[in-house]
Amino acid sequence: MKDRPILVIGATGKTGRRVATRLEALGHPVRRGSRSSATPFDWEAPETWAPALRGARAAYVTYFPDLAFPGAVEKLESLCETARDADVERLVLLSGRGEHHARLGEEVVRNSGVDFTIVRAAWFAQNFSEGYLRDPVLAGVLPMPGGDVAEPIIDIDDIADVAVAALTEPGHAGELYEVTGPRLMTFADMAADLSRATGREIRNIPISFDDFHATIAEAGGPFVADVFTAIARETLDGRNASTTDGVMRALGRAPRDFAEFAQTAARSGAWSRAA
Repeated sequence: MKDRPILVIGATGKTGRRVATRLEALGHPVRRGSRSSATPFDWEAPETWAPALRGARAAYVTYFPDLAFPGAVEKLESLCETARDADVERLVLLSGRGEHHARLGEEVVRNSGVDFTIVRAAWFAQNFSEGYLRDPVLAGVLPMPGGDVAEPIIDIDDIADVAVAALTEPGHAGELYEVTGPRLMTFADMAADLSRATGREIRNIPISFDDFHATIAEAGGPFVADVFTAIARETLDGRNASTTDGVMRALGRAPRDFAEFAQTAARSGAWSRAA
């Protein structure tokens, strides 16, 4: 059945493009789904869903900007129905750790009638290198809410590896992989690792959630700011202050450390002005 493609929804996103690239490197036919791709997929245009899913053997499902956004769960339910009608054999859902609406989305996939794997992820390390927090890091600051709350931040490359295993290997059906990094870190800890990796001081500045919203809005616009501030308000209360064994269970290895992420990103020029 390897001749049937794997649909990657959100193939231009942080995780989607990594998943698609890894699948192609392993020799799997990939159908990259996005608003601008050869296979159009748009969460706001349901008429694009069935053509994108038709003939696919599996699908990697990400919802932009996040499953916490109003209407996301209802759209995910419709997508699952479309996937079932298209005889898709497996769905791999990217979910968010500690998010109420993400849990509702997980239940939709569990009850879809299609084999599934759920990857429930902690905060992304790459938010600092290719996301809405890159500009503040370039400015030498890490303005974050939540005080001294610790987060087991995860490298997206680990998420992609888990997703690819779930899409292509036996033994992952019905599994929930809650994936985190190997240690709990405050934002001050992250700033220290970023400072060492970049060779310049990155200062953590504790701020309010309202100030956090303003910071993100400046970099990514009010829509992105609304979504991620809502997630931060919900999750940065200590509920996620624990590590898990999801990466180890899925891949048989430990997750990458944030310090390794920071050093690799710095070597690749992630924080150069020209990036």
